[in-house]
Amino acid sequence: MGCPRPAWAAAADAPADASAEGGFANFDRSMLAGAGRATADVSRFEHGNPVLPGIYNLDVYLNNNWVGRMDVRFAAPSADANAVPCISTQLLDRMGIAPAKADAAAAARLSSPACVGLGDLIPGAKLSVDMSSLRMDVSIPQAYMNQRPRGWVNPASWDAGVPAFLLNYNFNSYRTTSGGQSQTSTYLGLRAGFNIGLWQFRQDSTVTQESGSHQPSQRHWHNIDAYVQRALPGLGAMLSLGDSFTDGAVFDSYGLRGVQLATDDRMLPQSLRGYAPVVHGVANTNAKVTVTQNGVQIYQTTVAPGPFVIDDLYPTGYGGDLVVNVTEADGRQHSFTVPYASVAQLMRPGVTRFDVAAGQLRDVTLQSRPNVIQAAVQHGFGNRITGYAGMQGSEGYAAVLVGGALNTRFGALALDVTQAHANIPGYGTYNGQSYRVSYSKIIPETDTSLSVAADRYSTSGFLSLGDAETARDYAKRGMNALQYQPSSVQTIDGLPVQSLLTRAQLAALSGTTYNGNGIYVARGLLQQRNRFTLTLNQQLGRSGGSLYANASINDYWNHSGTDSQFQVGYNNHFRRLAYGFSVSRGRMAMGGYDNQVSFNASLPLGDTPHAPSITFNLNHDTSSGNQEQATLNGTLGQWNQFTYGATASHGGNGTGNAYGVNAGYNSPYATFNASVGNGDGYSQASVGASGAVVAHQGGVTFGQPTGDTVAIVHAPGAAGAHILNAPGLSVDRAGYALVPYLTPYQRDTVQIDPQGLPLGVQLDATSADVAPYAGAVVMVNFKSKSGRALIARVRTANGAPAPFGAQVFDASNQPLGVVGQGGMALLRGVAAAGKLSVQWDDEQGAAHACAFAYKLPQSGRHAQAYRQIQVTCMAEDAPRSPKEGGT
Repeated sequence: MGCPRPAWAAAADAPADASAEGGFANFDRSMLAGAGRATADVSRFEHGNPVLPGIYNLDVYLNNNWVGRMDVRFAAPSADANAVPCISTQLLDRMGIAPAKADAAAAARLSSPACVGLGDLIPGAKLSVDMSSLRMDVSIPQAYMNQRPRGWVNPASWDAGVPAFLLNYNFNSYRTTSGGQSQTSTYLGLRAGFNIGLWQFRQDSTVTQESGSHQPSQRHWHNIDAYVQRALPGLGAMLSLGDSFTDGAVFDSYGLRGVQLATDDRMLPQSLRGYAPVVHGVANTNAKVTVTQNGVQIYQTTVAPGPFVIDDLYPTGYGGDLVVNVTEADGRQHSFTVPYASVAQLMRPGVTRFDVAAGQLRDVTLQSRPNVIQAAVQHGFGNRITGYAGMQGSEGYAAVLVGGALNTRFGALALDVTQAHANIPGYGTYNGQSYRVSYSKIIPETDTSLSVAADRYSTSGFLSLGDAETARDYAKRGMNALQYQPSSVQTIDGLPVQSLLTRAQLAALSGTTYNGNGIYVARGLLQQRNRFTLTLNQQLGRSGGSLYANASINDYWNHSGTDSQFQVGYNNHFRRLAYGFSVSRGRMAMGGYDNQVSFNASLPLGDTPHAPSITFNLNHDTSSGNQEQATLNGTLGQWNQFTYGATASHGGNGTGNAYGVNAGYNSPYATFNASVGNGDGYSQASVGASGAVVAHQGGVTFGQPTGDTVAIVHAPGAAGAHILNAPGLSVDRAGYALVPYLTPYQRDTVQIDPQGLPLGVQLDATSADVAPYAGAVVMVNFKSKSGRALIARVRTANGAPAPFGAQVFDASNQPLGVVGQGGMALLRGVAAAGKLSVQWDDEQGAAHACAFAYKLPQSGRHAQAYRQIQVTCMAEDAPRSPKEGGT
C-alpha cells in the first residue's frame, strides 16, 4: 500500500469523466497503526480526481505533445459528484481538433453555458488531469485530428511576452607586465533592447580602453548594429528595420542599413527544419512502417491500407539513404530505399524560403556607401530537386544567380552560376561569371562523412557585390582599385611586431590604413579566382577512433601563389583516457604560415560528480617552437556553480616556464571569472563579469547572460528556490529569476526545485511550459501559498489521536493538510494565529468535526522554522466542507 497524496494534489489517473463510485485503488487499513481502527473514511483517495468547480490554468498536452497553457473550466455534473473539465470551441481550436460531425447536438452545446465532456464530442477520446502538476492530458484518435508535423506548436500558443527593457553585458579587463612596463586592456560589450508587443528594438555596441606605462589612455566606442524587428507569423518571416545583416543562404551575407524581410526557419516545427525527403509508399493492411538510416531506426508509425506519406522526418546531418520497411498485419514485409543526401541549398518538398532587402551597404572600410537591393527565393519541388534564384543591384553593379540542388543516390549536389556586371570608375566595365559546386555524401558502409566539398571558379571579370563596391570606393579615393598589397612583415629583430609598434605602424606594415578608431582599413583587393574547401570525417570501426580533415585552397587573379590551409586530426580513447593528434597549417595575421603538430590527452581524476580532470598538451609550431602544458579543471558546489583551473607550461625559444590559475562563479545575479599568471619576465591578471538586467512591470531583475529570448520566473515568496534550467540560478528576494537561452517558437520547460524554499511557502506547481516568440521576454507565473509551517499533534477531547486521513482546514475552509498516524499533521501556509478545524467521515459515512486554536511566535528564530505544538481538538457540528481542495 502506498501513502495517498494530499487531497489537494490528487491526480486524475482515471478519465476525468469517471464518477466517484468508479474506484481504482484499495487501501488496506490493517497496515496502519492500531490495525487502522482510528481512521477516517479514506475512500475518497480511491477514486478519480476530486476537484472543486472553477477555472484552472493548466498545461494541456495532446497525445503527449504540449499544446499550451490555458484556462480550463471545471464543473460538477451533480451536487455530490466530482468536477470534470468542460470542453470549449477555443480549447478544440488550440488543440487542432475537429469534433465528430455525427454528434451535431453535442457540438451545438459548445456555444451554450452547459458543460460538454470530451467523450460527448469525439468517440474514443480520453482525458486525464493531474492537479499536482497542473497538467491535462488529452488522447484523441488520429481520425479527428488535423494532421500536424512532429514538434508543431500552435502559433496561437506563441507568447509575445511582456513589455520590458533588457541589457546583456560582458566586461573583461586584462593586465600584463613585462620588462618593467605594464599594459591594461579593458572591454565592455553591450546588447540593449526593449520590447513592446511584437515590436523589438536591439542595439549592440562595444567600449574598449587601452592604457600603458608609456602611452596615453585610448578609449573607443563602436556601434555594431541597431535595428527594430517584428515577427510576421502569417508569412513565417521576420521584418527588420535598421542596421542588420542579410541572409546568406543564396548570396554572401553583408551588412545592411535599411529594411529586410526574410523567412525565419525557427517558426517551422523542428521536424520541418532543414532538409529531409518525403517518403511515399503503399500499404495493403494496417501496417507498421519503420524508417532506418545508417542502421539506426529514426521513425516508426502505423498507417491505414492504401497510399501513405511521411513528411515530418527530422533532418539528420548531411544524410544517408533511408531504408523504409513496411510490415503488414499478416506478417508480410517489403522495403525500399529513398536516397537522402543534403547540402545547404536543399529544401523540403513544398517549402519556400525568401529574402528581400533594400538599403545602404554597411561597411566601415568604405568612405562611400552605396544603396543596394537584393531578392532571393528557394523552393523544394520534390524529394530530388530544389530550385533557387536571386538578384543583387547597387550603384555600378548588378548580378543574377540561378541554381538548383539535387538529392541523388550518389550524394547531394548543388550547382549555381552568377552573372555579374560592374563598372569601376577609371577602370571600365567588368563582366564575368562565378560557378559554384557543392557536394555532400555519407557512406554508411565505410562510416565516411564527406560533409561539404565546395568549388568556385570565377572568370577574370567577375566581382562580387562586396568586391565591386570596395574597388569603386578605392578608385574614387585615388587608390589602386584592383591591386593587392600584401605584407610579409612578421618580426623585428626576432620579436613580434605587435609588441613593438603602434597601431598606425602596424597598419602601414600590413598594407592597410589606420582610421584612428583602432580599425584597420584594407588597402588593395584580392580578386578571387578559384576556391576549394573540404570537410571529411571517417570512423575507424567501433574502437579505432575517428579521423577528420579540413582543407581550403584559394588562388587569385591579382596575387601570385596559392593560399593553402589544412588540419588533419585523429581522436580516440582508451578506457577513461581520451587522446588526440593533429597536424595543421594556417595563415598568420601578419603574413606567412604557421605549421603546428600537437598531441593532447585528458583523464578524469575520480568517479565523483566533482572529480577534476587533468589535460596534457604537447605542441610544436614553426613560430614558437615546442611547448608542454598541463591543466587541471573542475567544478564545485551543489549546482556546479563554481569552476576552477590551474595550468603549468614550459616552452622553447626562450619562452620558459609559466604558471596560472583561474576561477569562476555562476551566481544568480551574474557570472564572474578571474585569472592570474606568471612566466619568465612577465605577469598577468584579469577579471571579468557578464550578466543581464531586465526591467519589467514587476521591477528590475538581475541574472546571468540570457541571450535574446528570456523568461522571467515569478514565484512570490519563493526566494532561494533553484531554477533547474541553469547552474547557480535561483529566485531572488522579490520572487523573480531570469531563465536564459530559451528556444523560440518551440516548447520550453521551466522548472523550479523546491529545495531552498522558505518552509512556509508552498508552490502549486514546479514546472511550466512556454513557447516564446524570438526575442520575447515572457513572464512565467508560479502560484504559491505563503504562511508559517506547523507540525501539530492533534488529539480529540477523549485523548485519542485525531483519525488518520482527517483533513485540516483554516477559517476560510481552505485545506492545509491531512492527519497522519498518531494524530500528526504537517500544516504549511498557516497564519501566525487562528483557529483550525479537523473534519472526517467515519466508516458509516457520518460526518465529524472538531476545532482547536493556536498561536505562533511573531518573530525570532522560530518565525521561519517548523513549530511543533500539541493541541486538543474540541468537537463541534460538522460542516459540509469540500472533500478536496481547489486551486
